[in-house]
Amino acid sequence: MAEERDLYEVLNIERSATKAEIKKAYHKAALASHPDKVPDEQREEADEKFKAVSQAYEILSDEQSRDLYDEHGMAAFEKGGMGGGAGPDLDDILAQMFGGMGGGFEGMHGSFGGGAGGPRQRRAKGRPEMQQYEVSLEELYKGKTTKFASTKNVLCSHCSGTGGKERAKAKTCDTCKGRGTSTRMRPVGPGLVTQETVNCSTCAGRGKFYADKDKCKRCKGERTIKQKKILELYIPPGSREGEKIVLAGEADHDPDDEEAGDIVFDLVEEPHAVFHRAGADLQAEIEITLAEALTGFNRTVVRHLDGRGIALNIQQPAGKVLRPEQIIKVPGEGMPLKRSDHKGDLYLVINVKFPEDGWLKDDAAVQKVRDVLPKTQHKEAKPGETPEIVDEVEFETVPNLDGFGAGSDDPRGGGDWEDDDEDGPAGAQCAQQ
Repeated sequence: MAEERDLYEVLNIERSATKAEIKKAYHKAALASHPDKVPDEQREEADEKFKAVSQAYEILSDEQSRDLYDEHGMAAFEKGGMGGGAGPDLDDILAQMFGGMGGGFEGMHGSFGGGAGGPRQRRAKGRPEMQQYEVSLEELYKGKTTKFASTKNVLCSHCSGTGGKERAKAKTCDTCKGRGTSTRMRPVGPGLVTQETVNCSTCAGRGKFYADKDKCKRCKGERTIKQKKILELYIPPGSREGEKIVLAGEADHDPDDEEAGDIVFDLVEEPHAVFHRAGADLQAEIEITLAEALTGFNRTVVRHLDGRGIALNIQQPAGKVLRPEQIIKVPGEGMPLKRSDHKGDLYLVINVKFPEDGWLKDDAAVQKVRDVLPKTQHKEAKPGETPEIVDEVEFETVPNLDGFGAGSDDPRGGGDWEDDDEDGPAGAQCAQQ
């Protein structure tokens, strides 16, 4: 039996990791091991790693299944479940809790139970296989249809998933006496052991098996065969990150399930260089010149996600100007709304580009600009008031505030002092008496 690998090690996290840390680690590991991102000769290995990562996330992201794993390890989970590899199966645990009760326990993914100590009953449907799918903002705007090759396990058509030849009879497993499971003791600490129930390795948890001479020639008793198929994934325009696209019945078919599970793609939106999205609205920054800010303009300001140029015709009334950080709202130019002809809005943030140094060549040009721009109003002292004391000082221009408070122990020094809060309380010091 292959050595069981710790699911926390699969995601490279501590056992005390929070849900947010588990999700972040899953995103990182899934992207690194995705089969589509490696050469063909490494794809099989990457596929196994990807399934292991998906399985670890499915178990550890759910509080109930995580508790079961922490207490029982992978013995609490049975082949053919979540993440395309294994999933929680509560038959043995329920049998231990309720003794020899017959009947069943209806769960989210089908029925569990049956007679205590017996093989697991068939589920109505297998658990879903979760996969992340990266998609660009352009693809979410326009929609996307893509085809890909999939290889999955399907029931052997030659033996209808029994694993034996026609008219052959399966033998009751002598190892587990037909129960499909065996009980073992597992150490959990110094001087401490726990009892756990695992699938019988002889009959793979079925309680019965076929002799070699009676096994199906096509599937060699495995009950399933590999099937290649071209699948089509359609992402509707206006889809969002976190939405799930379901390909029904396209996951591996475990012979103990009446139907194959679904492949579920979790959409992950790639960052965009120009646009930022919030719901159905888009935001972008546009750059205009100082002359355009003062006088208006008529030109293309941004290239939209579908390739169209978005033009603005701004004719400013006399004396009105566009200011830095001012917002221009363009109704109906945001993201499409799914199953609708409507769209969100586009918000354009103004960035004014000032002229380069030296653009005024001489004093005459400087005077022309002064004559056009509003005059500076100086406050003069009223009769009886003491005139303001003015001291003309030397100065220099600097690129940033890095020298502000430099060399001191004041945590407010430097241009980035406000960002210190991200790493903890600013200026925390030991008080000395």
